[in-house]
Amino acid sequence: MKLLMVGAGAIGGYFGGRLVEKGEDVTFLVRERRRKQLEETGLHIRSIHGDFQTTPTLIQAGEIAGPFDAVLLSMKAYQLDQAIEDIRPYVGENTMIIPLLNGIAHMDRLIAAFGEENVLGGLCFVEATLNEQGHIIQSSGTHDFIFGERSGERSERVSRLEDTFSNTKSNFVLSETILADMWKKYLFISTLSGVTSLYRSPIGPIRDDEYGSKTVKKTLTEAAAIMKSLDAPLPDGVEEANWDKLHDIEHTMKSSLQRDMEKGLSVEGDHFFGYLLEKADEQGIPAPTLETIYANLRVYEN
Repeated sequence: MKLLMVGAGAIGGYFGGRLVEKGEDVTFLVRERRRKQLEETGLHIRSIHGDFQTTPTLIQAGEIAGPFDAVLLSMKAYQLDQAIEDIRPYVGENTMIIPLLNGIAHMDRLIAAFGEENVLGGLCFVEATLNEQGHIIQSSGTHDFIFGERSGERSERVSRLEDTFSNTKSNFVLSETILADMWKKYLFISTLSGVTSLYRSPIGPIRDDEYGSKTVKKTLTEAAAIMKSLDAPLPDGVEEANWDKLHDIEHTMKSSLQRDMEKGLSVEGDHFFGYLLEKADEQGIPAPTLETIYANLRVYEN
């Protein structure tokens, strides 16, 4: 299979690199600055699951390539509109598009751009970042890439993808409940990113503090109420399951949104929280904790 990974940062570089390590045909669509860096130093992964270094195949938007069998989207939500235009020449009639973005608002935009049939569901769980040299640092046990048909069908094409993704040094999982998985992660990551960015702290000290723990609970409860009002396919007991997970993860776990703030980068506040608050207003659902979190991010951005 010919695979196009859009982005070669912490997420795309990690999962794309693991596929290259296995021997799969992966091309990375990158911007000029990242291309120069990778051409000079190569793609480096430093991980508790094993280090890897390679000279990746790179293209920039507009270069002739493809079409590809699958396009994997690993950029930030605020880069989505540009990415849609960048990948159009590489998307054929049967190209599968698998987004790894957090949240859910991007799905309608991708379907509008490329059609119902081309867009699959996807998400990932990985704690990874780029260091000053542009090397990928992956530091926790979790490194999951989850994908599937939005219908839940185990189709021939996702079975072929499963074969392509198998036997790598990261955990690629074919899901028959991908939409539920995506909403469940949205609930988890909006809570984790919300409180860690609000308190400028890893999750451990927040949940250890009496009032910090209350903020975690309020964030989780408000977000879940909004999602349920939208008939999101959340499983029974999802709030309790996410509460337990937020208490089981490493004490030092930070969200990627918080890491972006620490680097002075743009953040996905609109995609995560602006979307939820817009829906809360439509449904008449109060969400004061989410409003505080969103205000914090807006002040930071401004």
